[in-house]
Amino acid sequence: VCGVAVSLQISSYQKNGVRRVGVSLRMNEKESGMKLEARPVQSKKQERRRIVGNKDFLRSESDFSAEEKARVEEKLLSHMKSSLLENMKANMYETTKGEGNAAVTFRLAKEWGLCWGAERSIELALAAVEKFPDRRKHITNELLHNPGVNQMLKDNDISFIEKTNDGGKKFETVQPGDVVILPAFGATLAEMQYFDELGVTTVDTTCPWVSKVWNVVDRQVSKDMTTIIHGKYSHEEAIATASFCKDYLIVKDIHEAEYVCNYILNPGSTEELSKDNFMKKFAQAMSPGFDPDIHLKKIGIANQTTMYKRETAAIGKLFEATMIKKYPEDASDRFAAFDTICDATQERQDAITDMVEDPDVSQLDFILVVGGFDSSNTAHLVEIPHNKGLTVYHINEADCISETNTLTHRLLDGSIVTTENWLPTDRPITIGVTSGASTPDAYVEEALERVVLLKAAISEDNKIAA
Repeated sequence: VCGVAVSLQISSYQKNGVRRVGVSLRMNEKESGMKLEARPVQSKKQERRRIVGNKDFLRSESDFSAEEKARVEEKLLSHMKSSLLENMKANMYETTKGEGNAAVTFRLAKEWGLCWGAERSIELALAAVEKFPDRRKHITNELLHNPGVNQMLKDNDISFIEKTNDGGKKFETVQPGDVVILPAFGATLAEMQYFDELGVTTVDTTCPWVSKVWNVVDRQVSKDMTTIIHGKYSHEEAIATASFCKDYLIVKDIHEAEYVCNYILNPGSTEELSKDNFMKKFAQAMSPGFDPDIHLKKIGIANQTTMYKRETAAIGKLFEATMIKKYPEDASDRFAAFDTICDATQERQDAITDMVEDPDVSQLDFILVVGGFDSSNTAHLVEIPHNKGLTVYHINEADCISETNTLTHRLLDGSIVTTENWLPTDRPITIGVTSGASTPDAYVEEALERVVLLKAAISEDNKIAA
């Protein structure tokens, strides 16, 4: 693992018809990497603008020739598109494959899959391959949270800068004159400064919706506000966004937001609301030198663009009500919020909500969600039907579907489990289908074709056995 010798202990157990596999990993030696810190500047906004204005900083399609873009489009057509899903869209978002007990009806959400921002990131990364065929190419993180997309980049000789056990990265593998790709989630200010000073060509694939969040943060910084980020403190996008803040606090959900609001209103009133407890609770999710008694007097809301919009809205309203209660005379000067959930995330959440609230939802045997296991926007698509009490399976690729009629999938708590006999053998089935905003349609089609083949095989076997 990452070039480090390890010992593995593997265990397996059965629970509620689901086989769970646990893997313990022990490092036999430590590995260290570079942990970058941003060089102090008067304005992070102006520093970012200075860097992106460099002639060796490429960030739009206009930076690539028509021939390079044409070769990229050819790759996208062969690896990313799906005639099956397009045909479903043209036929009331539904299709049936197979006959008799082997029949499978797929019902597609009306908005699904790869969004414009993700597709743009893939296009720019592949354009870098076409433009710089003889130069070493690196990427700072996964381009998107999708295993197929990241494997495609590796197949195109793009090296992923290795993360190390201490939370650093092996930036020393990048040399002057190399090409460095920044992923759709963006990069921290420290990384941007490092590569700018190193003398590389940077290809920035940051999603424009992420850049929009950064612009919101810039306005909050100009008003001397602390930014409350609705996100996951370890997620690449939240880390990048936090790097452009002056002071910040990251809350992952409404429960953490409620705790912070209770602290604002009643600091130190109970042991739970003590300053020490606050600092421990958010130790990894706050800016250096953060003091809740100082930095929660003026706040602005921002978010990781892939979070659940309804929860982000609820968090914003909660903080607004809290500031009005705490500072009734000048709350408007102490609070600011902007809607920065990306359109694609919201459209896919709305579409799966429509599916689960449709009167015909009872016709569905289950819902299949295709997307990276570490994809935040995909996880929220799973959460919606799960919260409605529906059976939902989250897979990251077709290989999760085994010819033995077992399915490897991710639960909402993050655990990866294997379910046996997940497809019935004695009747037709109807499956709701959607996919995350970082999932190309071709990967969804591959998974659906695997379902059809498996259903035919096990239904036929059942007939023979009978």
